Amino acid sequence: MRVNIVLEAAETGERLYLTSKNRRNNPDRLELKKYSPKLRKVTIFKEVK
Repeated sequence: MRVNIVLEAAETGERLYLTSKNRRNNPDRLELKKYSPKLRKVTIFKEVK
């Protein structure tokens, strides 16, 4: 049931983080706050395919 997903920074477009989610509990796209080394601050990362 769990699926691996890639997280992409909303501002810079860098794809750094790989995580998993349960599609039954979270059918929508995930948005998590993570650290961006390019910007050197915490930003929003969105789920991409």
